[in-house]
Amino acid sequence: MTEDNLYTVFGHIGSPYSMKMRSVMRYRRIPHIWRDGAEGIGGAREKVKVPVIPVFKYPDGSYHNDSTPLIYDLEKRHVNGRSIIPKRESDAFLAFLIEDMADELLSKAMYHYRWFDRRYVKRISEWIAFDMFEGGGRETIESFAENFRERQMNRLAFVGSSEQNRPMLEHISDRFLDAMENHVVNRWFLFGSRPSIAEFGLFGQLSQYHNDLAIIDHAREKAPYTFRWILHMHDLSGFEGEWRRDEEALPEIIETLLQIASEFYFPFMTANAAAFASGTPEFSFEAGGMPYSQGVFKYQVKCLANLRAAYAELSDPAKSELKGMLSQTGCLSYLLDT
Repeated sequence: MTEDNLYTVFGHIGSPYSMKMRSVMRYRRIPHIWRDGAEGIGGAREKVKVPVIPVFKYPDGSYHNDSTPLIYDLEKRHVNGRSIIPKRESDAFLAFLIEDMADELLSKAMYHYRWFDRRYVKRISEWIAFDMFEGGGRETIESFAENFRERQMNRLAFVGSSEQNRPMLEHISDRFLDAMENHVVNRWFLFGSRPSIAEFGLFGQLSQYHNDLAIIDHAREKAPYTFRWILHMHDLSGFEGEWRRDEEALPEIIETLLQIASEFYFPFMTANAAAFASGTPEFSFEAGGMPYSQGVFKYQVKCLANLRAAYAELSDPAKSELKGMLSQTGCLSYLLDT
């Protein structure tokens, strides 16, 4: 097998979505090459519409990115018995919702911890530069790091990290850590004894808690077993397992994560979508007694529409299975596009 017959994944260990997709490729046993140098990543970014990593070069020479569409495209192209989409229709929807929430909400807490506290940003930016240039010399590392951290810190308000938003973002992070810690001590996965798209979404963001100085000690103390679970999630290529049986109840963590979604994620998404529809550049809302505001983000308008479309397309039996839990947790009303 030559390189031309393989996928090439251009990513970085400091990128949560890169870690997410590398883990997916390893679990699914899809042959690929991992490239994380600055030169390769820079060239790959020029090949896609939105220059974000990871970028996939397909065996046919085409370039693609955006982790969730990539996952579903790979599902169509590689039917090898190691799907990460649960077989049960209702579980597949829940896994999609949780993955989306990890990508779009937990990611805000991850970004906040990485770039908000000025005590730590110099070191993390230098580590990222060191990785990108595979060494490259101190002058190169420090020059790139300085420019990179200024760019990232200038994006804080756009992403939603601010002193005002800090209590909510850190509370959300703790809620995810508590949910995971209570779950992984009993079983590692959410929908049976094999990983779904949801676990890979959660892992991508949490993988960075091993890197970022502002959160690493807190996360390790608050969720020590989750911290260890993260290390295993990097490579599940040797794992076998089954989806949950019909008579097997969903674990408690599903309801807990849906409660986080109804309390924080859906209010955020609907406020963002309403502001976008009205042409307002910023939006605000309150959840859990905490205020939050940021600029409108168009991509997340699309995410909410995709979630609502996915729910609308479910069969009547699947909707019937989900109705009780979605209603009880407060998620259902947000999924009905009214």
